[in-house]
Amino acid sequence: MNHRIVPKPRLSVFILFGLVVLTLGCADEIEPSPPLTPEEALASFVLADDNLQIELVASEPLVQDPVAMTFDEAGRLWVVEMLGFMTDIDGTDEQARTGRVSVLFDDDGDGKMDRGSIFLDSLVLPRAIALVKGGILVSENIPLWYAQDTDGDFKADSKVLIDSTYGGSGMPEHSANGLWRGLDNWLYNAKSKYRYKRVGDKWIKDETEFRGQWGIVHDDAGRLFYNYNWSQLHGDLVPPNALLRNKNHTPSSGIDHGLTLEREIFPIRSNTAVNRGYVPGTLDAQGRLLEFASACGPLVYRGNGLPDNYNGNAFVCEPTANLIKRNTIIEEGFMLSAKGIYDDREFLASTDERFRPISMASGPDGALYVVDMYKGIIQHGPYMSDYLRQVTLERKLDKPIHMGRIWRITKKGNTDNKIPDLSEADSKELVALLGNRNGWIRDTAQRILVQKGDLIADDLEEVLENGNPLAQLHALWTLEGLGLITPEVLLPVLDTGDPRVTATALRLMENMESNHVDVKRELEKFSVDRYEKAHPYLQMQMVLASHRVDSKTALETSKKFLARFGHLPVARDVVMSSLQDRELEMLTSILQNGAWEKYDQKNEIFVEMLATAIANSEKKSDFTVLLKIAEGNEHEEPEWLAPAVVNGILNARGHNDSGKILLDSEAAVLRRKGVSEALYKKLAWPGKPKEEVVEATGFEVDSDIYATGRQKYLNLCANCHGTQGEGMKRFAPPLKGSEWVLGEQYKLAMILLHGMEGPVTVKGKLYDIPDILPSMPSFSTLQNEDIAAIATYIRNSWGNSASPLESRTVGGIRFRTQGQITPWKASELDTLRFNIDL
Repeated sequence: MNHRIVPKPRLSVFILFGLVVLTLGCADEIEPSPPLTPEEALASFVLADDNLQIELVASEPLVQDPVAMTFDEAGRLWVVEMLGFMTDIDGTDEQARTGRVSVLFDDDGDGKMDRGSIFLDSLVLPRAIALVKGGILVSENIPLWYAQDTDGDFKADSKVLIDSTYGGSGMPEHSANGLWRGLDNWLYNAKSKYRYKRVGDKWIKDETEFRGQWGIVHDDAGRLFYNYNWSQLHGDLVPPNALLRNKNHTPSSGIDHGLTLEREIFPIRSNTAVNRGYVPGTLDAQGRLLEFASACGPLVYRGNGLPDNYNGNAFVCEPTANLIKRNTIIEEGFMLSAKGIYDDREFLASTDERFRPISMASGPDGALYVVDMYKGIIQHGPYMSDYLRQVTLERKLDKPIHMGRIWRITKKGNTDNKIPDLSEADSKELVALLGNRNGWIRDTAQRILVQKGDLIADDLEEVLENGNPLAQLHALWTLEGLGLITPEVLLPVLDTGDPRVTATALRLMENMESNHVDVKRELEKFSVDRYEKAHPYLQMQMVLASHRVDSKTALETSKKFLARFGHLPVARDVVMSSLQDRELEMLTSILQNGAWEKYDQKNEIFVEMLATAIANSEKKSDFTVLLKIAEGNEHEEPEWLAPAVVNGILNARGHNDSGKILLDSEAAVLRRKGVSEALYKKLAWPGKPKEEVVEATGFEVDSDIYATGRQKYLNLCANCHGTQGEGMKRFAPPLKGSEWVLGEQYKLAMILLHGMEGPVTVKGKLYDIPDILPSMPSFSTLQNEDIAAIATYIRNSWGNSASPLESRTVGGIRFRTQGQITPWKASELDTLRFNIDL
């Protein structure tokens, strides 16, 4: 297959004209799309690796409209079936109670399911499942249920409501899903900020960071991965909730890290039945989708049924393009990135338009399983464009319905494919499986051990002493799940040679509620003795755990970490997370360090973060000291320090609904000549003169959006454009007064979404290599709200004044520029005329 040259979208073309051109120009290229039998569908697949094979596991009528699957300890296959989804072009049966959870059985052991049992039916749009003690958790349209089978007939006898608000909006594309059991025994969800755990007989709902859209998974280290329909792979660089510890600080990195900007895909058939098909640049001349439109169901492969070089790879479903992409995950210290394996093809692609890979799973046999909804209509009704509606009906993609398949991918000649039965294994046998090559077996052994509740500390401690690193990780979290974690168990693990294992032990120690004196003493000794030679992944965890040690040791560890990694936003957030109520002490300490006297952007940004946290803490004594620093030059501080502190104060959330910081009396800094008007307005005290109401001359900007935009800007943009939008030689032109910032909103949104290549003229001056970098990167992995916040901030800072950019505008531009792979050139943007009445 030849590599395609991607055409630039011509945005001045009206939608209707684009539809006519597409329909006429591609009429001979659009392949028919009749429903295929499983045998015919099998012949439609093309695998990039000739050493692999794909086989049918189950098909209709045994399985219908599947969206999620999992295997239980006996190797039985549980499938969530969303039969109510888009049964016709109008989605008229959406609220019908036709959804179900089925259990499939392979009676003869040939790898193909022979029969099924409906475990639970009468569900509205079910979407996720988790096997738990005594039954399953299943998410319906909005509620989350706990269903039990008490007599062993694989039919639920009871259904107990766990959370009446789990699904949120109830929209299939934008509601909570996943129920993924993390290595830490919590059940995590995509499109959600909540996680769940059963403790005793009670279910706990705990707030966590918001993640993803459809599907969630973890790697061997327990890091969570997910995605969004436009951005194929995101992940966590830090443990869940680790950055939320400091109540004075709001992190903006570490979670939801975009691993790759790659969006290009390589279908092997036309994909005209896609919602954005009428947008020029969405499809190529053959009607094939150019980039991700519905990325979902990611999986980090941890099995042993594929060749060894597949282990740790990330796979992503793209149902509208009938394919699955394969990525390698690249680790550099504690940072992660990803890169597609193939340059001009995909891991799996089909010529069958009804092949709809929705999610994937690793199996007990180590194989990669694919959930194929096998459906003509994949777009939810409320989001269906007139174009897609017309194409769907004309091409008869609305019928038939209630089909579905499960596929298995393994290496050819694989003989180690027997489905193990762990249901009768005793605890000692399960402990022995914690180091198995197959991640499914490790995960399942841990789950059963935690659910059984046997007191097997001695056996698990033996694994900690002599097991392989994977076994040690699972043993630690099994002990945690059983409530058997003690300092005596964890302290010896600090001497293990694997940074993931040691970091996990540190993580468990820092979260212990015990005030065991040995914990504090050993953590301090560990930080002092081991930091310099530790792996960066472990160094990061040492900083995260430093809130448990004395200030001197904690601050020294943090300063070392910043010295090496302070240019990374996540490193700054990691340090801030460990500093609650120590922020002023940290500020004082770094100001005594001569290395901080010379101006450096990363230092300026970090000082601003410290100042914001001090202002947020409401510790009046600390804030009084901060205000003295804000006076500037009184203590011979660097010139850049006072402005950074003032900016930090202005970013603080304030102490009342008006965002004011409350003082006992007027601060001395406010009586100094040239004091910032914004700082004066930010502070309030008894007897403060009433501020005059001045008629607004600029644009109204939401203060929360502005603060978010500044935070994102400092982390993502300031390294090249400067903290004051002044531009930086050898990096990027100025944003202050730039016509690209203050001009048409849609152009700024397009630049942020797709990047921009030089040369570029700003305020009459031409910037080109070597005065600036060759191109500005894309920020397409960011949410629409974040891009809008950045744009709003830079349009209203440093003397700039322009209307805020709304997230819906960014979403519309993202929609209309689908297919743009390379950065824009200034010459292209200069000639565009685009109506953004969205």
